[in-house]
This record gives sequence, structure tokens and C-alpha cells, in this order.
Amino acid sequence: MIAKDLISEIVPSLKTSDTGTQALQWMEIARVSHLPIVNEKELLGLISDNDIYDLNTPEEPIGNHPLSISTPYVFAEQHIFEVAEKVARYKLTLIPVLNEKKEFIGVITLHDLLVGLAKVTNIEQTGAILVLEMNIRDYSLVELAQIVESEDAKIISLYISSCEETTQIDVTIKINKDDISRIIASLNRHNYIIKNTFMDNSDLNQFYQDRLDSFLRYLNI
Repeated sequence: MIAKDLISEIVPSLKTSDTGTQALQWMEIARVSHLPIVNEKELLGLISDNDIYDLNTPEEPIGNHPLSISTPYVFAEQHIFEVAEKVARYKLTLIPVLNEKKEFIGVITLHDLLVGLAKVTNIEQTGAILVLEMNIRDYSLVELAQIVESEDAKIISLYISSCEETTQIDVTIKINKDDISRIIASLNRHNYIIKNTFMDNSDLNQFYQDRLDSFLRYLNI
């Protein structure tokens, strides 16, 4: 999934002739804290609600104010993971999308990004999740896949979380079976450290909610 697949159809862009007051109203309607300022197809920048609150006269056109605003953006063909990285880095509620000519073509909201991430990580597909703890030197996707497949199962998604200032990693694996007791036993035989397992619906719902909460806290939303 790439950026152009995630573009929102409902979020407006601002012109320099729009007022700060209008911008705040549109932000409230769209449930975002940022909006792009666009001149025809040129992205001029991204303004936040805090930028507007700092204005002395928000009822005047935003083009009348000497704004120092950022211009983060992604290109239409960039992968969703690159989009997520930039949204997280700049703590955004939306990010502008440009085509290969650097023309503005729309925005991706945080909501649409989360929906896209849910699809590419197979959150909706049934299956159990386990979390392994290991040194990065010991990580082998091939070996993990062989162990899982030896028990007539498949890995349907996997991601790695690194621990700061150490070589330890957490490997989170989603498997296409609800009962992974045999896989757990096989991993134990291969001396893997199993940090967590999530096999019933309540555990899985809590797992996904915890991950979402962590992401939103990182974005300071």
C-alpha cells in the first residue's frame, strides 16, 4: 500500500486568503489539528491549530501573517511505512501528498493511516500473536518461518521492535491459527524466549489497543 491509496476525500486545503478562524472551524469539522496551505497546486506549508492560536488577529487572512510553518510531505508512490514514519517524526494529524512534479494532490489523515496500517499488518485476519525476545544477532526470519511451518501454520505478519541502547529486540509474530500451543512448544525446544502470547479475542483486542495507544502517545495526541 502506498501514499496515494490513503488520500482523504474530505479534508480541505487552505488558501492564503482564508482566515485563521475559518481554518480552526475546518479543523474541528475534519477532526484534525493541521491543514495544508496551497496556492493552486503548490504546497506552501502545513499550519497547526497552535500556530493559529498564536496569531494576534485570527480573523484576518493567514497570508497577512508572517508565519514560520513546516512543510513535511510524502510523495504519492511512497510506502505506507514511510508515511507512518514521517507522521510519527513530526507528530502530525495529517500529512500532505505530492506527485512526481511536487504538485499537491491531497492529504493523508492519521485515521486513514491507521486504517491502512491495520490492513497491511493483517489485524483483521484471525490468528494468534506471540512476542519473542532475543538478541538481534540471533534473529533469523528463515528459521522462525521453518519452525512455524513445521507445525502446519503460516506467519501472516511480523515486525521488530528494538530496545534503545541495547542489542535486544522484540519480534512480534502473527500466525494464521488460534491455537499455537504446538508452535510455542517447538520454539521452546529451539531455546527461544517467549515474552508474551495472545490467543483469545480479549487478549488480542487488548494487544491492538495497547499498540494504538502507544502510537498515539508518541504522536502526543
